[in-house]
Amino acid sequence: MSGGTDYEVRPCERCGGRTGRQFKERVGIGRPLSGPRSTLRRVSEDLALYEVIDRVAVVTLNRPERLNAWTPDLAVAYFDRLDEAVSDPLVGAIVVTGAGRGFCPGADMANLERVSSERGKGGGAGGPARPTTYPMSIPKLMVAAINGACAGLGLIQALFCDVRIAAAGAKFTTAFARRGLIAEQGVTWVLPRIVGTSIALDLLTSARVFTAEEAADLGVVNRVVPPDQVLAEALAYAQDVAANCSPASVAAIKGMVHRHTTMEFDAAYADSDRLRVQSLKGPDFKEGVSSYVEKRPPEFAPLGRGTILD
Repeated sequence: MSGGTDYEVRPCERCGGRTGRQFKERVGIGRPLSGPRSTLRRVSEDLALYEVIDRVAVVTLNRPERLNAWTPDLAVAYFDRLDEAVSDPLVGAIVVTGAGRGFCPGADMANLERVSSERGKGGGAGGPARPTTYPMSIPKLMVAAINGACAGLGLIQALFCDVRIAAAGAKFTTAFARRGLIAEQGVTWVLPRIVGTSIALDLLTSARVFTAEEAADLGVVNRVVPPDQVLAEALAYAQDVAANCSPASVAAIKGMVHRHTTMEFDAAYADSDRLRVQSLKGPDFKEGVSSYVEKRPPEFAPLGRGTILD
């Protein structure tokens, strides 16, 4: 694939042969797509688009006129798409991105003004039935393709993903302290675990703007790529995991990492040893070894039909 990447994004027969780059153009990151287009499943007036490309579900926050600013309705649509990806046995990983120029700049300010007014009158803000932290419960790999502005709740949603790939020049900020808010929605738990206490306090208390390049230096994102390659890079990464890693292993490892950060070492070790013994008895381990010895791609069972989580 041209553009300086070592990965190849393969066309998907289920998606009409469209590549990740073509899908990127479809949602407004690049020039318009010519030729046939497959029909996307639509919910909540298209607030979250969903498409499967080569075993990877691409979920696109779709309020480009507001840079995909967060609202309760967008949250419902987004979480519904995550549920769809989890329930699809053909999906091995998930990529989350934004339509147009932004990833998500945080809560929609018009919505915040309404919330502030209602609270002043004793009213409530309402919101989705599932918590904002819901993506942390998703057992499949989640990759954030951060194509533009990423702030506040948008940054938190990116942090809830497992891997973050950002477009060069994209701007980040925690924002909360400059809006008279506390560091909310679990960011004080997740951010220090990613970057450490000192850097987390810097970013949270100053709420300063920083670029994707500094985000990579600080560990907020895993890598930075040219803006026209961010979705293709995220797709290639996710496709590699979907094609070569056991879904049960990925789900188990995600759960272990989250649990073990709050456990004593001996307890964490015992937990991992229990899962190790369990995994050695099942078909995923046998398939992993056989495919390696036979020098062929592995054929792991879909999530829920392997050995670690069953």
